Amino acid sequence: MADTEGEPSWLQSERAFQDDRFRRGTIPELFESSAARHADETAQLYKGGIYDRTMHDVIPPAPDGEFTGLTYSEMRDVVRRLAAGFRALGLTPDDRVAIFANTRMEWAQTDFALLAAGCVVTTVYTESSPKQVRYLLDDPGATAVVVENEKLLDRVLEVEDELDLETIVLIDHTDYDDREDIYTLSDVHALGEEHFDAEDYQDWLAERSPDDLASLIYTSGTTGQPKGVELTHWNFRSNVHQTIRRVGPRPDRGDDYPSIDADTTSISFLPLAHVFERMAGHFLMLGSGAAVGYVEHPDTISEDISKIKPTTGASVPRVYERIFDTMREQAGESGLKRRIFDWALGVASEYQSTGDPGLVLRAKHALADRLVYSTVAENLGGELEFMVSGGGSLSAELCRLFNGMGIKILEGYGLTETSPVITVNPPEDIRPGTLGAPVVGVDVAIDESKASPSEFGDSSGPVGELLVRGANVSNGYWNNPEETDASFVAELPARAHPIKTGEAEVEGKWFRTGDLVERTTDDFLVFHDRLKQLLVLSTGKNVAPAPIEDLFAINDRVSQVMVIGDGRKYVSALIVPNFEQLQRWAETNGIDLPTDREALCADDRVREWVGEAVAEVNAELESVERVKQFELVPREWTAENDLLTPSMKKKRRNIVDVYADRIDAMYENGRQETQRTTD
Repeated sequence: MADTEGEPSWLQSERAFQDDRFRRGTIPELFESSAARHADETAQLYKGGIYDRTMHDVIPPAPDGEFTGLTYSEMRDVVRRLAAGFRALGLTPDDRVAIFANTRMEWAQTDFALLAAGCVVTTVYTESSPKQVRYLLDDPGATAVVVENEKLLDRVLEVEDELDLETIVLIDHTDYDDREDIYTLSDVHALGEEHFDAEDYQDWLAERSPDDLASLIYTSGTTGQPKGVELTHWNFRSNVHQTIRRVGPRPDRGDDYPSIDADTTSISFLPLAHVFERMAGHFLMLGSGAAVGYVEHPDTISEDISKIKPTTGASVPRVYERIFDTMREQAGESGLKRRIFDWALGVASEYQSTGDPGLVLRAKHALADRLVYSTVAENLGGELEFMVSGGGSLSAELCRLFNGMGIKILEGYGLTETSPVITVNPPEDIRPGTLGAPVVGVDVAIDESKASPSEFGDSSGPVGELLVRGANVSNGYWNNPEETDASFVAELPARAHPIKTGEAEVEGKWFRTGDLVERTTDDFLVFHDRLKQLLVLSTGKNVAPAPIEDLFAINDRVSQVMVIGDGRKYVSALIVPNFEQLQRWAETNGIDLPTDREALCADDRVREWVGEAVAEVNAELESVERVKQFELVPREWTAENDLLTPSMKKKRRNIVDVYADRIDAMYENGRQETQRTTD
């Protein structure tokens, strides 16, 4: 049992909280229960004029550019008919079926339908090349794939001869609609209308065990070939329960603290193929009676936010950085508006960092709210209660600024192998710069043999690799016993000490996260870096690149940065300048710069301009961490050019390969002017 003495009241309440939803069961049972409780309430918000949906004969089209709602009762009917249709097509329990589509209403409906039919859902990122598509369909042995559109279907057909696909289903109309072996989602629904039997459907649900495999989600492949993580119904559902305890409507939680419930409207735009959105924006929301609004095109996020008016949502750090960049751009380069903006940021930071703001600071904050913060909130729909950040390290200062402005961001942490939530900041005690505390039901331990705290500044507690166990933790990797054996251990290593038991529901193996974390004195966690990404300098010193990169997050001269130095004498960096801000600076100061980005990156005036930003960051770092040299690169890193994962994490190996010559030249030749600027 956990020792609760000295625990904060919110954690004690979290442990004691019970709910009818917390019973052991499967994901389809969770959805059916939620749909029964919230039958007449909105489940999904979808937009018109974006897709040529084959399901328009079933679901009324929304007006172009506007959102229309689908109730839980209506969504349940669609899910049930699709499940019956998939069965009528010949799919059987435990068949692996891939979904190859962007995040949208039909993705969610298809997911629940396939799970209800007893299938195992495996996912393919829309950025995947034909070669990657072949691997992600072949490795799990997928017998069917649900594809969004003709563009993605072409990639499947390019490698079709190398696969064992028996069924292809299209979400949108294409020129392939008349091919006899390709069905539309509407065809599947029509088959379901013909074959659906309520008793049979309930039997299908009853036949599935919580321990049955629900999904194979492939890791991002930042360090090698993606691995298929096996996740059961109970892995997902237990994590839903754990998260509800942290951010759900507990009896002890007053109106001052937001929660996820039937009054919640969530915005969904991250890939549902990724475990973060799949659990946090999909299973959690639709299992709680919330309405989910789908941003169905990346170019319309700002417009869609104003129409959906979300109260919550999940995002990755890169999106918060872009929101901040937009705020800063709207404030301008100089002048009164920019001075007011900068003053308001200072007030927000001070307000968030002060435990008990006095009258003067409260008055400043109220004025800053009228002048700046309220406009930011309105641009985010005007109803936002909180957002969750995951999938990467969020800058502590950026988190502090947003929270100080009244836009609450709860940073959390998890991995595909943990379904994913391990920790998240509680609404009652948000601590920027931390990952939050472990959720109840997850045991964590830190293996101190993996790092020395002295190498990580003024750490307040042990530093090392994080190990976890709990009902949400996967049993291993699909057809990959070697990786499973390497990543899971039955016993804790000698120097891996539990922080404080979360009373895990199972006594399973411990999963080695591969992440270097620090424990604070009150059991919150602080992320340092991936162990594989830790830079070991030729001097023997270890440097974590992520915290250095996070310091650039609110700098308006740097768009992207990757710190390097493994096996080298000192730290350096590859930097993508903020070209829009650079242009404004040049125009304001009457500077004539080249128009070609490659030439811009070689221009000494641009290097000096970026060098000042590097110097600001270096002032906050220890000597061994400081960026001694940097190289400017002209191309933004994206998922499309394979330099970011679909969840916007850097593919460090790919970036290093692309810029290998520049990195070597930077270390061999050096730039004296850079060293003078940044030392």
